[in-house]
Amino acid sequence: MRATIADRITSGVEDARDELVELAADLVRVPTVNPPGELYRECAERLGRRLQAYGFAVEYLRSEPDPDPSHPRWNVLGTRRGAAARPLVHLNGHLDVVPPGDGWTVDPFGGETRDGRLYGRGSADMKAGLAAAVIAAESLRRAGVELAGTIEVSGTVDEESGGFAGVGWLAETGRISAARTDHVIIPEPLGVDRVCVGHRGVYWCRVRARGKIAHGSMPFLGSSAVDPLGRFLERVRTELRPALRGRRTDMPVVPEEARWASINVNAVAAGQAGMSPQTPCVADQGEVILDRRFLLEEGFEAARREIVELVEAVAAENRGWRLEVEDLLVVHPTRTPAGDPLVIALEDGILEVLGREPTLVASPGTYDHKHVTRIGGVASCVAYGPGVLEQAHQPDEWCAIDDMVASAKVMALALLRLVGPR
Repeated sequence: MRATIADRITSGVEDARDELVELAADLVRVPTVNPPGELYRECAERLGRRLQAYGFAVEYLRSEPDPDPSHPRWNVLGTRRGAAARPLVHLNGHLDVVPPGDGWTVDPFGGETRDGRLYGRGSADMKAGLAAAVIAAESLRRAGVELAGTIEVSGTVDEESGGFAGVGWLAETGRISAARTDHVIIPEPLGVDRVCVGHRGVYWCRVRARGKIAHGSMPFLGSSAVDPLGRFLERVRTELRPALRGRRTDMPVVPEEARWASINVNAVAAGQAGMSPQTPCVADQGEVILDRRFLLEEGFEAARREIVELVEAVAAENRGWRLEVEDLLVVHPTRTPAGDPLVIALEDGILEVLGREPTLVASPGTYDHKHVTRIGGVASCVAYGPGVLEQAHQPDEWCAIDDMVASAKVMALALLRLVGPR
């Protein structure tokens, strides 16, 4: 009987191919550019209307407090409850996209389909995945499956800037929490035959140097903030970076080069605060922004301590050098437990739909998994969806339509296993 239901479900997804593409393209055509966070409400309502048409009870939820009232942070949540509240599977995708940038040969918000691909900013990352999740859930209803539990679908904001007004806020307010949520699927573009079980950690910090201003023709009367920063950056290059190359995680991070700990200098600035162009003076202030990707095996405290100790060592080289470290962002690494039933359900779905063995991977960056687990306390969370990760944030971004359909089938079979039939 279950095989018959499964066949009806996957056939239903195939029949809804055009519907899936239409929904994804409709979402792409709303330029939800972040920053600043444009048109969130319009995109949420487009998704919400579709969810209502598919039998979901829909809520529009504004983050409180709203971080930018001039660009309201509206999230949408659809709920379809079966015989019981639990088990509950939550499917989440973010509505926001990064700015399109230059280099496009198609309209970045045109939602154009050509040669089996959907083009546009957010097509891969990740409106196609969100649309696939919606069709996956709808396919169970059309196949006549009476749910034993509950399916939720949410479209949330600000993932590209941390997700704190989106999934983070839903977790803080208990809408995604271990008290009510059993499993979470985030259809990020990791590939239709790969299940993403976590990500590395992130530590962003600012290293600031203070100097003493003087006339540029008499630099001996001042103290340049560039000097300690230069020395610090040199020691990062010659000491810290080589040390990080010796640390490799056991997590299956992709691409392979990202399995090592890393540090990147995101920005360097020095001179006089607020002056452009700079005056002919000795730089009395300067800063560097660092992006440290740390491993589950390292931990945040050790990663931060290394940078602080290096700053202190540079300051000790010259009694006049003043440096300080300011924390900007911390995201702890996370990993789905081995043998998790959600992972198994998706792996089985991949094998059935695609006919090939699935691969477990971890993300080189972060996504909203961090909030689901760290704030919501839901351990059973993965990223699985259509699209190629390398397409994210690129000009002429695209997602293959065949992959959209295949991922919807896989998610539908996972939902069947986890919440139905009654």
